Amino acid sequence: MRKRFAPREVPTSARVTMAFLAIVLFGAAPLALGGYAVTLLDYIAIYGLVTLGLVLMTGAGGVISFGQAAFLGIGAYASAWWTTRMGGSPLVGLVLGLMASALTAAVLGAATLRLSGHFLPLSTIAWGIAIDYLFGNLEALGSHNGIAAIPPISLGLLALLSAKAFYYFAWPILAAAMLLSSNLLDSREGRAVRALRGGDALVESLGIDPFRVRLSAFVTAALLAALAGWLYAHFQRVVSATAFDLEAGIEFLLMALIGGAGHVAGAVVGAGIVTFLKEGMQSFLPLLTSNSTQLEAVVLGALFILILQQARFGVVPFVLRAMPRVRSTPAFESAKPLSRRAPIPRGTPLLSIEAITKRFGGLVAVNDVGFHVNAGEIIGLIGPNGAGKTTLFNLVTGLDSPDKGRITFLGQDVERLSAHQLARRGLARTFQHVKLRPAMTLLDNVALGAYGRTRAGWLRGALRLDRSEEHAVQAEAARELTRVGLFNKWQERAGTLPLGEQRLLEVARALAADPALVILDEPAAGLRRLEKQKLANLIKALRSEGVTVMLVEHDMEFVMNLVDRVIVMDFGVKIADGAPHAVSADHRVREAYLGSEAA
Repeated sequence: MRKRFAPREVPTSARVTMAFLAIVLFGAAPLALGGYAVTLLDYIAIYGLVTLGLVLMTGAGGVISFGQAAFLGIGAYASAWWTTRMGGSPLVGLVLGLMASALTAAVLGAATLRLSGHFLPLSTIAWGIAIDYLFGNLEALGSHNGIAAIPPISLGLLALLSAKAFYYFAWPILAAAMLLSSNLLDSREGRAVRALRGGDALVESLGIDPFRVRLSAFVTAALLAALAGWLYAHFQRVVSATAFDLEAGIEFLLMALIGGAGHVAGAVVGAGIVTFLKEGMQSFLPLLTSNSTQLEAVVLGALFILILQQARFGVVPFVLRAMPRVRSTPAFESAKPLSRRAPIPRGTPLLSIEAITKRFGGLVAVNDVGFHVNAGEIIGLIGPNGAGKTTLFNLVTGLDSPDKGRITFLGQDVERLSAHQLARRGLARTFQHVKLRPAMTLLDNVALGAYGRTRAGWLRGALRLDRSEEHAVQAEAARELTRVGLFNKWQERAGTLPLGEQRLLEVARALAADPALVILDEPAAGLRRLEKQKLANLIKALRSEGVTVMLVEHDMEFVMNLVDRVIVMDFGVKIADGAPHAVSADHRVREAYLGSEAA
């Protein structure tokens, strides 16, 4: 058996010292290096900004884009046109570039971000090529000749003409962007972005609008690329369409993947590796062949394959695995608690389903079903395979809409609301097949459940103005983890837990939403006897605390010993509704489960 070592902790003083040494090293680099090396570092800063947008969008959010170079071009061309054709200030050119990129990204995102699978990356290729073609064919932008004689950026009387002067301007911008991005990923909206990877069903169940979050990440990445384009235009002093083509977009994605798309530092590391490698190949390969451009693509492809084999998630995660892990402590000791939902008196009508019908072509999956759930109850919904439980469950939770009938939740018609709108109104759920974010810690997984109870937005998270709210969220997540007996593992990754504990973690996440109703989809599936008993005890404890629970289950023994009332479905029809002992004696229920002979 492989021996497991406890993670080594890095003292705070050591981390501060390392950060200080890194700042000193980068500050002194232009003094020790020649002009050529500093110029390469300047380009790394520019490309690092573009790649940082891909870290947010692709690494964190799972949105693969080959068109990031197009936004680099929009930022570059906007400022180049303004400063050369209109004689304006580069700072105004920056504003124009950011506005143009944000508007273009919003329009393109609205048109394409609802696509799924391979259609989304293919669409980024299409509009990336279209925008590059536009750059090369507009007379106002110099057509294929581009725009030359672009003035440098000036800070007062100081013009950033030299590579060294530009270095001290570009790298602090990159450092600030990395800090803001790191803050953002550690915030409420950052968790929502990270939750996008793996599908929208979980995201919507948490009260998060996946399209809005995806579009926000997309526009943010475009703004970072436009900022990089502004720097590029005024550093290189000339722009042309060839710098922003599809090949450049692929290279930026390659930078993110090589550096580590899941880490902010991966943007700089990837940009550095690819930039230095390309520069080296452009100097060395012409000595070997006249087809150096084609061979350069072969070498980059081979490097990419090597990285995927040896460091699949990039260089930065590969290095971090060999470094001491930092153990932090959640800052919730003095946190102000999150506001809670007003208690609902026991027996109050909570959920009412009236004559619901759902058809799929000629198949009637749910046929004229109706029942109600009162506050403080534990309700069991059971039935054999194909009974229509899952379809009904999807209708109640907003994943699908009924063909006819009415669903009322907390006194309001909700049958046409989306899943994330229903979640915001107080309906929380778990899944038949556990849906967690395995790379996130237990604390972060549960904190996702509190999304609808908090308000900090994109800007507050990036500027770290959300700390009091974040501490309250951590306190709530710790409370729910303690409730299900998992707090001692709060900093472990969710993917390392056994199935039973993963199901408990899902329950904790649902409870963090402070719901009026919790719907548990086959929570006992795959659990051992002792784990089932632990889950049953937890559900009973929830009822004593005033939480209303609805179970969708196959395990009749588990349900009958736990619930106050049982609803039985068979072939899309409700066949029984009542107390467990009465339902278990019903001949229709026995026939549905045991066959006609049991009747």
